[in-house]
Amino acid sequence: MIGNVNGNGPATIADKKVTVERLKEKYEEERKKRIRPEGESQFIDLRTSGQFHHYIDDPWVQSNANGDSIQDPPLDEGSRCKYLIIGTGFAGLLMAARLLQSGIDGADIRMVDKAAGYGGTWYWNRFPGLACDIESYIYMPLLEELGWMPKHKYAYGAEIRAGCEAIATKFNLRDKTFFRRLVKSLTWDEDLKEWVAVSDPEGEADGRKALEIRAQYVLMAIGLADRPKLTNLPGVDSFKGHSMHSARWDYAYTGGSQEDPSMVNLKDKTVGVIGTGCSAIQIVPELAKWAKQVYVFQRTPSAVSQRLNRRTDPNQFKCSVANKKGWQVERMENFNAFVHKTDPLPEVDLVADECTAWETHYAAGGSHQGVSMEEAPAHLEKLFLQDLPRAEGIRNDIDRIVKDKNTAEKLKFWYPSWCKRPAFNGDWYQAFNSPNVTLVDTDGKGVDRIQENGVVANSKEYPVDLLIFSTGYKVGLGSNSPGARSNIRITGRGGKDMDKMFATAACTLHGLYAPGFPNLFWTGPAQAGFSTNQTYSLVQMSQHFAWILSTVESKSPKGRVILEPTLDAGEEWTQRLLGTAAGMMHTVGCTPNYYNQEGDLQRKAAKGPKERMQLMRAGIWGTGIINYVNILRKWREDGGMEGMSIETTT
Repeated sequence: MIGNVNGNGPATIADKKVTVERLKEKYEEERKKRIRPEGESQFIDLRTSGQFHHYIDDPWVQSNANGDSIQDPPLDEGSRCKYLIIGTGFAGLLMAARLLQSGIDGADIRMVDKAAGYGGTWYWNRFPGLACDIESYIYMPLLEELGWMPKHKYAYGAEIRAGCEAIATKFNLRDKTFFRRLVKSLTWDEDLKEWVAVSDPEGEADGRKALEIRAQYVLMAIGLADRPKLTNLPGVDSFKGHSMHSARWDYAYTGGSQEDPSMVNLKDKTVGVIGTGCSAIQIVPELAKWAKQVYVFQRTPSAVSQRLNRRTDPNQFKCSVANKKGWQVERMENFNAFVHKTDPLPEVDLVADECTAWETHYAAGGSHQGVSMEEAPAHLEKLFLQDLPRAEGIRNDIDRIVKDKNTAEKLKFWYPSWCKRPAFNGDWYQAFNSPNVTLVDTDGKGVDRIQENGVVANSKEYPVDLLIFSTGYKVGLGSNSPGARSNIRITGRGGKDMDKMFATAACTLHGLYAPGFPNLFWTGPAQAGFSTNQTYSLVQMSQHFAWILSTVESKSPKGRVILEPTLDAGEEWTQRLLGTAAGMMHTVGCTPNYYNQEGDLQRKAAKGPKERMQLMRAGIWGTGIINYVNILRKWREDGGMEGMSIETTT
């Protein structure tokens, strides 16, 4: 069955070829509705905004894991450490753990984060309904080392954050961590062969001063969902009710807590939610249980697969999951194989969920088989046809679940489902059957404006008491440098500006380090592999960094090592990357979203060959995470650190 692309419910079409072509036309019609000339600038970056910065103030600072006041580790102004890790989310915790496991002395490690606790995005996001989309047995890091069994197949946010705190405890990281400090700049000191990190206290004055930290090596553990953004709507500053961004949930207003989201304070409140992405999909069903009325303002529908969570069976986990040494990485790689449809596939699909069954889930990270420019059109056609069963299945689910047919039609997405971040939830569509939940679809236009008492959409005002901006993050996939993504000014040898390098002619080795920036490491994504399960990428990259650093340090125990890729090696890697670019051509023509920077990437590419080359040089590795990790492993196995310049000073 092929759904009626004119929006009149399901219909059987005899001529499949005609139907597919009409569906492509429908996708293009809907995409054009959502193209806005301002692109990314339609959003306010809350990290850099003075007027709206309060939306990302830390509401959890008084509730860090131990209830302690925020104090710096024993490191004075201008003092030195050997390894400085910026970030204490999954990436930072994995980097610290792998360094320690490789034999590096913990006394040489320091960590710094603007948060008041560990967890990264899981520290900040605590909204009701929050859970991981990837199976928790492969998503939560270092389960094997912790001996930790997640309570659910898809762990809830509080447990994920608790797991991060447990990693910090196990690896004795607490006395090594600067919390509530925001790194503003990183500058290479050529005379002393070290990095100078300048950090300011985050938030209200607490008696601490700006601090200069010097480090021989810097590892940047910056997440992809680190910079919440706000839609720059007319009147956005005029609302007189209560408002918040979903990344900083205010339980003081709603009632409840992350552990017990009983939002009793909303029983007499009307709530407006702007956005229908992955956060809203988890939030709205919870709001429906408590609020008097919920208005959901939609610009672009999400593609939401039905999924029911379940508790972990301890016996099954012990016997079938955590049943041997190395089980977690093996399970991660089994997941990768089924997502990327390797040939042959493993005999058993260990995760066996919607992610591994989805035929085109691999598209966001590239085809492991490789695609040439000549093959790109046929590859795109193949993807489109492979995607139809899932797309039509979801649209049929909507018809089956949502009772109001007009609402059902408005909830249907019209784009290839690889174009936006996938969503999985068993309660999202059902929530719109609740009498207190109303979908306000804007037919791709978005909300008109904000007024003192509510939201105006489709020229109609909706009065609300609480306004929730579930408007996502400034992600910068593939086009921004690590410095731009983290809002850190990075200056390398000879004053080399990292942001300028990535914007004009990105050049790295493996997407993890670059010529002109010695002893500096980061986790892509530009010029690096990208995985559906980002934890797997971070596991592999942190292991890679630990091998490099422990190897060079063991060979020069008394010297000071300066390590960086050669320019030739960086350019060679970049040319290899360009050879994989056709594997990502299917992202061209997607509906505007953060994957394509709200259409800015396509607009830039249309300017000419120079701009297209700049974008391609900053793209992700186009033959998938499996191929990428194999390249890293082979590079280590060869043992010579090919392409690296290694200098030792006394």
